[in-house]
Amino acid sequence: MTAATFLPSNQITSVSNRQRSNRQFNARSTLSSSLNTLWKIESGFVRTVTWSEDGTLVVLGIWGKGDWVGQSLTKVNPYQIECLTPVKVLPTSIDLIPNPADTLLTHLHHLEALMLIRGSKRADIMLLKLLRWLADRFGQTTADGCLIDLRLTHQDLADLIGITRITVTRILSQLEQQQFIQRLPLQKIVLQQEALWHYEI
Repeated sequence: MTAATFLPSNQITSVSNRQRSNRQFNARSTLSSSLNTLWKIESGFVRTVTWSEDGTLVVLGIWGKGDWVGQSLTKVNPYQIECLTPVKVLPTSIDLIPNPADTLLTHLHHLEALMLIRGSKRADIMLLKLLRWLADRFGQTTADGCLIDLRLTHQDLADLIGITRITVTRILSQLEQQQFIQRLPLQKIVLQQEALWHYEI
């Protein structure tokens, strides 16, 4: 995965005032991508994806409130932005992005973290590390642990780390039996704070 260089300002078309207003999209819809516009996520969650030559889906990342996504942050082609939940986003011309270098570095750090998770040799450790990463990035602290409320299906989790949906279902059942996670309705998961440490030991 590589990141694209920001376009020179003389090659950028400004986004109109109408386009720069907040826009809402339903879950499982897609956001359009162009080289001169980024989307700032105001609420909800999206994932960025591509496809390998044999048609296999490859998830590039998951993004939430405050994150920027768009074709200008990557050289991957094809590239698609999919809404995991209802989202509210703000389209902004790339020349109006505050601190573009920081935006790009933050984007790369999240991509690197996901790449390291995928490097784990055991599917159970990989999935647990993924849950920890999601909890650290998007979780809400509760009395029972850290709530991950991204509404991710078992297939979504499988796509993130390149394993099968059946494997995800099996591992989640094991983790629940070991009381490392608690599964709630609507694909919500509560992760125990000490789960990863105990599981690796």
